[in-house]
Amino acid sequence: MKTNPSLPAAELEQAQKRLLAGREYIGVDRIDGPLVFIRNTHPVGYRELVECVDSQGATRLGIVLDTSSQVVVIQVFEGTSGLTLPGTRVRFRGEAHKIGVTDRMLGRVFNGLGQPIDGGPAPVGDLEVDVNGQPINPTAREYPRDFIQTGISVIDGMNTLIRGQKLPIFSGNGLPHNELAAQIARQAKIRGTETQFAVVFAAMGVKHDVARFFTDSFEQTGVLENVALFLSLADDPSIERLITPRTALTLAEHLAFNLDMHVLVILTDMSNYCEALREISTIRGEIPSRKGYPGYLYSDLAELYERSGMLKGYRGSITQMPILTMPNDDISHPIPDLTGYITEGQIVFEREMYARGLYPPVAGLPSLSRLMKDGIGEGMTREDHPHLASQLFAAYSYVKDVRNLASVIGEEELTPLDRQYLEFGEAFERKFVSQPPGEERTIEQTLDRGWEVLSHLPAEELHRVSETEIEKYYGK
Repeated sequence: MKTNPSLPAAELEQAQKRLLAGREYIGVDRIDGPLVFIRNTHPVGYRELVECVDSQGATRLGIVLDTSSQVVVIQVFEGTSGLTLPGTRVRFRGEAHKIGVTDRMLGRVFNGLGQPIDGGPAPVGDLEVDVNGQPINPTAREYPRDFIQTGISVIDGMNTLIRGQKLPIFSGNGLPHNELAAQIARQAKIRGTETQFAVVFAAMGVKHDVARFFTDSFEQTGVLENVALFLSLADDPSIERLITPRTALTLAEHLAFNLDMHVLVILTDMSNYCEALREISTIRGEIPSRKGYPGYLYSDLAELYERSGMLKGYRGSITQMPILTMPNDDISHPIPDLTGYITEGQIVFEREMYARGLYPPVAGLPSLSRLMKDGIGEGMTREDHPHLASQLFAAYSYVKDVRNLASVIGEEELTPLDRQYLEFGEAFERKFVSQPPGEERTIEQTLDRGWEVLSHLPAEELHRVSETEIEKYYGK
């Protein structure tokens, strides 16, 4: 290979890549699950796109998972069934996996690689973008402040969602996390503006009925034309789950930062994504960490979660709501544990509340929004919002203690004040937390309900709200 020595180093490297792109190797050393191992190649890049051609001439896409001077490990998205050691041809394309992104992808359904599966033609992209994204300079980020009204009291009132925030839903098998996510996607809006949210929905390893529920929900409410769905379902190759959220976030970044749209990204189920990551790590023979997950689980999740927020000089934003089902409802499991370190809060579901018929069954005390304090109050929601939320948290915390005491000594042995707290707890759960899936409440209606349930307590028990707020709102 001859090159011009007078070229600058960067241009020389690109010229070498172009010359090597398309180089093909016949025969591989080992096939193990979705991985292909090949030796004696030219220097290839991490996450470089690869074409694997079987003996019948069919091409399957893959990416370079590991590269060294001895061996290159390729991850084949569509599985390795039918590939043979001597008959497999491997072609390195010299570039990362890219997709064409455009706002015409809204209203369409794609697989995890960004290929349309709804029967329509592939949309012509405005530009080709690497699905792995580009690192964002932390100093270029804008601090999230704008309140997003979801119409759901327990979120708007006590776990407020802020534009550009990462707020995951910690749920469990059989709980209505999908219903809540669909309701948020339908109802989310920034008050005082006419902006409409675009929704990018990515499903990883979910069943067909879950994907159909989201599609039908968006279609029936008329928001489907503003939704792009990326589906890697339970019967698709598990390895495809690793690229699905990256493909979806690539479109979201284009809509937000090139087209000035406000994008809500829903990723479900992140537990299935992590299981696929553990599967690949095991096949590669890596040393496992907690519960068999790879030691880089934290950095891998951060790579996805940090592709959200607001950037200085851009009007658009990406708000992210990952959904994960906690194995055995264990919040200390590595997946929710590490997710909590990266994101700005969490909405935690409680199975006992769901068993009592409460929807959404959001646990009052473990749930929080770390950015809530910067997006509520006078000029954003209402001046009494911060103090009211604090008072509701404090009173409901005492309710939990009273319920534990009543389970030991009996409710009839409680003091009159403790019985009032039990009444408050029941009213708080039935009138404030619980609401029908189709009901949308404004922030004013939510705050008024908060004061309504506080009226079950005597005014002298309200230590976290001001005298002025009590006079204005208490008992009204």
